[in-house]
Amino acid sequence: MKPIKKLRTEFGRIPLKFTIWMYFIGFTIIVFVLLWLFQILFLEKFYTQSKLHDVEDSAFQIISAYKTEGTKGFTDTLTDVASENDLCIEVVDKFGRHLYSCEYSVNCLIHGKDKSIYYYQNQIEENGNEPIWQEITNPHNNYSMVLFGCVLGDKSNPSGYLFINTALVPVGSTVSIIKRQLMIITFILIFFAFFISLYVSRRIARPIDRLTIAAENLAKGDFNTRFDGRGYLEAKQLADALTYAEKELSRVDMMQRDLIANVSHDLRTPLTMLKAYAEMIRDLSGDYPEKRNEHLEIIINETDRLSLMVNDILDLSKLESGRQKLETSEFEIRERLEKIIAGFKGISDKKGYSIHFAPDEKRVVRCDIVKIEQVIYNLINNAINYTGKDKQIFVRQINCSDGVLIEVEDTGDGIDSDKINLIFDKYYRSENHKREVVGTGLGLSIVKAVLKLHGYDYGVRSVIGKGSVFWFKIGDVIVDSAQ
Repeated sequence: MKPIKKLRTEFGRIPLKFTIWMYFIGFTIIVFVLLWLFQILFLEKFYTQSKLHDVEDSAFQIISAYKTEGTKGFTDTLTDVASENDLCIEVVDKFGRHLYSCEYSVNCLIHGKDKSIYYYQNQIEENGNEPIWQEITNPHNNYSMVLFGCVLGDKSNPSGYLFINTALVPVGSTVSIIKRQLMIITFILIFFAFFISLYVSRRIARPIDRLTIAAENLAKGDFNTRFDGRGYLEAKQLADALTYAEKELSRVDMMQRDLIANVSHDLRTPLTMLKAYAEMIRDLSGDYPEKRNEHLEIIINETDRLSLMVNDILDLSKLESGRQKLETSEFEIRERLEKIIAGFKGISDKKGYSIHFAPDEKRVVRCDIVKIEQVIYNLINNAINYTGKDKQIFVRQINCSDGVLIEVEDTGDGIDSDKINLIFDKYYRSENHKREVVGTGLGLSIVKAVLKLHGYDYGVRSVIGKGSVFWFKIGDVIVDSAQ
C-alpha cells in the first residue's frame, strides 16, 4: 500500500477505498473503547447505581402496598419484593416493635444479634422523618452494604418504619473474567474487521474506479465510452448522468465541427470573391469606370455579407455565454410589427414576395425591443427563404390572456418531423427548399438564444407540403389598449 503522503501528492486527497477502510477501522476502535470503558472501568459504579435504583423501586412498591392494604394486607408484597431483589426487609411500628421481617441477603445488618433498628430509627427522626441512605461495610465479611430507611404513613405522625438492607457484591472477580473475555473478543474482531473493511471498501470503490476510468476516456474524446454503474444506486445514477453528459458532449462536438466547417466555408467564399474582384480591378478594369464600379459593388456586397456573418457569430456568442444583458422597455407591439414588415417592402417589391399581417388589438408589452425586433426580423427572413413558389408569408399577432402570441408562417415544403428538433441549431438548414438561401445560417439560433434569455415559450409547427409556422409568446404584458 502506498504511503498516505504519496497518495495525497498523486490524487490531491486519500483514495475513496482507503478512506472507507479508515472510517470502518476507526468505528471498530471506538466501539471497543466504549465497550472497555463501560464493562471494565464503569462496571462497579454502574452496578452500585443499579442496585440503589432497585432498592428505591422496592421501597416505592412497599409504601404503595402499605397505603392501599395497611399493615396486615401487604405481607405478600414484602415477600415477593425481598425474594426477587435479594433484600432484607424489616417493618416496625412507631415504637420500634417488630411487625414484619424478611431476610434474603447474606449477613444482614438489620437482623440477627447485631441488629441496630433503634439506631437507624433515631437517624430517621433526627433527619426530620426524611428517608436515609447509608453505605456501610459489614464487619463480618467486609462487604459493602446499602441501608435504606423511611417512615410509613404520614411524616408528621408516622405509623411505622421501613428498613431495607442489601449487599453490594464485589465485582472485582467478575471484572477480571470480563476483561479476559474482552481481550480475546477484541483481537478476534479487530482481525475480522481489518479484512472485512478492506473487502467492503474495495467493493464500494470499485464502481467509482470503473466510472473514473471511463470518464478519463470520455475526456480524451472517446464518445463511445460505456459507463458501468453496477454495484449500488448512487453509482447507477452517476453512470446515467455521465452517459447523458457523453451524449450531450458528442452532440456539442459534432455541432462544433459543423460550426467550424460552415464558418470556414462561408468565410472562404466571400474572401475568395473579394480577392478575385480586387485582382480584376488591378489587372483588368482599373481603367474602365463602368467595369470597375461593377466590381467594386460586388466587393462591397461581399464585405457586407462578411460583416453580417461576423456580427451574427459575435451576437450568438454573447447570448449563449450569458454576457448579453436585457435592456427592457415598454412599447406597443402592433406598431412595432407594422414597422418591421414595412421594412421588407423593398425586397417584397423587388422579388415579388407578399407579406400579409393579421394584427390584433393594440397591446403594450415590456421586453428588450432591439432583441425582439431581431427575432421577428430573423423569422420573417427565414420565411422568405423557405416559402413556396407563391412567395406568400403570413405574420399574425394573437393577444392571449397571458401574453401576445406572434406567428410567422410560410407556404414552403415543410420540415420533416425528425428534423424539427434540429431547426434551431447553428448552421442547420432544411433540405426542403427550392431557391438559394440568403443569410448566415445563424438566424434561428439567435432567435432561440434571445427567447431563452427572456424566458419566453417558442416553437414550430410544420406539415410536409404545406409549410411551417414559427411562433413565440411575449409573456410580459403591461396594459391593453383598445384599437
